[in-house]
Amino acid sequence: MPELNTSSMPDLVFAILFFFMVTTTMRSEELMVRLKLPTATEIQKLEKKSLVTYINIGPAMDPKYGTGTQMQLNDKFAQVEDIQDYIAQEKSSLNEADQQLMTVSIKADEDTRMRYISDVKQALRKAYALKISYSARKSEN
Repeated sequence: MPELNTSSMPDLVFAILFFFMVTTTMRSEELMVRLKLPTATEIQKLEKKSLVTYINIGPAMDPKYGTGTQMQLNDKFAQVEDIQDYIAQEKSSLNEADQQLMTVSIKADEDTRMRYISDVKQALRKAYALKISYSARKSEN
């Protein structure tokens, strides 16, 4: 029985590896606000993380941005007024069937005032982002 020629095997493995490196996108968002999530007794995990858009709210990690509550959308600080444009941009990146399934996850520091959260929720309502979840950590009890 003749031997199997494996001389081109490394080239094939490299080509497949290169293909996956090029086609895979790794999204990493640098956290710019301090988040100590509030505790909760009932926690559910979100099923389709690809349909989740995150809003981070808390004090800035770098004091040069101020000591008050800051909101981070993707990799930049934003104001409540910027939420509608942000949601429209995030929805446009999804296909039409998934746009109605998009969930906005609010990750807010436990010391964030409820008034600020309420303002964010009002802006989300104006943007027709009606599926909202709140991130929390499991209670120790």
